[in-house]
Amino acid sequence: MADAREPSYSVRPRVQYNTVNGVSGPLVIVENVKFPIYDEIVTLTLGDGSERSGKVLEGRGFRGHVWNRRQQGTKKCLEPGLRHANFVPMQTKVRFSGQSMKLGVAEDMLGRVFDGSGKVIDKGPKVLPEDYIDINGSAINPYSREYPEEMISTGISAIDTMNSIARGQKIPIFSASGLPHNEIAAQICRQASLVKHHGVTNKGVHDGHEDNFSIVFGAMGVNRETARFFTRDFEENGSMERVTLFLNLANDPTIERIITPRLALTTAEFFAYQLEKHVLVILTDMTAYCEALREISAAREEVPGRRGFPGSMYTDLASLYERAGRVTGRKGSITQLPILTMPNNDITHPIPDLTGYITEGQIFIDQSLHNRGIYPPINVLPSLSRLMKSAIGDGMTRKDHADVSNQLYAKYATGKDVAGMRAVVGEEALSAEDKLALEFLDKFERQFLS
Repeated sequence: MADAREPSYSVRPRVQYNTVNGVSGPLVIVENVKFPIYDEIVTLTLGDGSERSGKVLEGRGFRGHVWNRRQQGTKKCLEPGLRHANFVPMQTKVRFSGQSMKLGVAEDMLGRVFDGSGKVIDKGPKVLPEDYIDINGSAINPYSREYPEEMISTGISAIDTMNSIARGQKIPIFSASGLPHNEIAAQICRQASLVKHHGVTNKGVHDGHEDNFSIVFGAMGVNRETARFFTRDFEENGSMERVTLFLNLANDPTIERIITPRLALTTAEFFAYQLEKHVLVILTDMTAYCEALREISAAREEVPGRRGFPGSMYTDLASLYERAGRVTGRKGSITQLPILTMPNNDITHPIPDLTGYITEGQIFIDQSLHNRGIYPPINVLPSLSRLMKSAIGDGMTRKDHADVSNQLYAKYATGKDVAGMRAVVGEEALSAEDKLALEFLDKFERQFLS
């Protein structure tokens, strides 16, 4: 039987230090540490004997960011800044494990709910791990990548018809505060399915069985109401059995927001490459993730980049997004659908700007469509799926899929132009053809998008 215990992080004798120099915000500073390893797991023992866990964030001496560990159903958290009656630097002992964080993975993780540190938080039993995998992972070697092919259906017409998603693609949803991106994410979880290829693709992959499709959902920095919404929606609509849910709440430690997407992607890699499943990974909200990066960077007194975000944010985002794809010789795939809320609805903000450089398109949720009661309020004009051509066509959807999509784009753009002209010259000055364009515009938004 598989071992249900957590990894002990005790492969080598633990090295213990009593050289805690102090605290800077959420960071613990330990001096005179020999050979610290980046991302190494450490254990802090406080003066009263209680323990906290953390990890190495900097190798000059040691800077460890401490996150809470849930014990017996209670949350013992020392954030912010370990301001706690039991914390006395001179009485605090730090043990280094020599290992980075590993996640126990198993097929039984489907249908389960975990917190941002990988602990089970539903009412079910502990998961019996089949393997322990380092959560940091790595981007797929470009030489080993297969070109994304075959379509994943979301059940949303604006996506499936005009911005089709290929298995192995990474395509973000750009939203803003107050828009229904959470509802759209839940709807995709309910409706998403594989589109079976009628024949064999160029890569020879033709497995479209529904049993081979699963979803890993990672929520970062959400409030309790949103967490309850996702959990209740998945359970009530019967999609929970194929979903693995990781929830990091807004009042959880900052470091968990850094860990949560890595837990989700590690789980997806196990499903895809060991269980040969096609996995859709939904990550929300990447803005909360990037703000956590900024908070940690400020505590480490790093030189800030654009708008205070760390200069390494592009590399950090790429280390997550580039874990999506298909690998030569493996039947499974990982498709990524990160969701981010653009601050002040500004698409030039560093978070959507850098995300757009790394990913393969974007789906744009529009405030004006939402204000007019259109759901889902997806604006197809700034939206784009760069890999759509490999996911559609004869044998997959329909032979004229690309032509239909192009015609819809052209007519919708014409309708928007006429609507702008009407605001200037009035409807009386419009020709019969212009009025037909306006009629198409209204029906497209009221019937096709909705």
